[in-house]
Amino acid sequence: MSEKANIERLYAAVQEAAGLLEIPCSRDSVWPALTAFQDAIISPTVFNMVCSGGRVGGLSFDFMMSPADGDPYDFALSRGLVDEVNHPIRALFADIQARFPVQTFGVDYGITSGFNKAYVFFPLGDLQGLEKLAAVPSMPPGLTEHVSSFARYGLDGKVSALAIDYARRTWNVYFNGLSPDHVERGAVQSMLREFGLPEASAQLTEFIETSSALYPTFSWDSSKVERICFSTRTTDPAALPARIEPKLEKFARSVPHAYEGDRVLVYAGALSRSEEYYKLAAYHQVASPAHERVRPTN
Repeated sequence: MSEKANIERLYAAVQEAAGLLEIPCSRDSVWPALTAFQDAIISPTVFNMVCSGGRVGGLSFDFMMSPADGDPYDFALSRGLVDEVNHPIRALFADIQARFPVQTFGVDYGITSGFNKAYVFFPLGDLQGLEKLAAVPSMPPGLTEHVSSFARYGLDGKVSALAIDYARRTWNVYFNGLSPDHVERGAVQSMLREFGLPEASAQLTEFIETSSALYPTFSWDSSKVERICFSTRTTDPAALPARIEPKLEKFARSVPHAYEGDRVLVYAGALSRSEEYYKLAAYHQVASPAHERVRPTN
């Protein structure tokens, strides 16, 4: 099948997913990105939605890129999709690629907002340590000033990815392969207190105890943890967050997918100083192994 046919099919899926959430999907806003990245897109592709208090906070789609294609933001910049950003964090992915094994890069593209976020993923069999990452020249202070805290909670050697959110001027560090001890109630409460976040509700705490990954969010220029998110991969559309936010389950049961069997889903719960909310990443196409992650936003 030609690349044009592939992106036509992906665009049709984007339209269908947006229609499920009653989100406007303009060809003028989505098609330029698909054509610009058509030779670079590799599986998996993922639809992401956020829901808070019954309100859908938006829809985006993620896709992976080969490391040979380089920093996704550079790629988008060269094709006129984004503007240059004058900040030291722009050097982060180049610094990472020069020092670490990179499995893939990734892009989060908003249906209505455009280019949101760029990811760099490490091999799941070669998760990275904190000290070496903190020594990267362009690493923001959020990681360098929390190395000892993350290590104390058993997160050293568990970094699976980093992400830069250009739309919100934030960034994330992803910790994967968590055990029940990492997400035990007492350990999580202690972590939240240390990061200056409120205690999680009973519902969110129950979900956290099932999670296998977590990621804090920092602004580009501050070491303060803005929020933290916990996620888990499942094929059950009725998992706990769906019972709290029914629109998540409706989307999980209906979102288009291009593989046989149950839909691969990643549910997540997020906590900031002002709110709790839930998210869903639904895999449209899968790779083996699929990356266990979900888009952090707001």
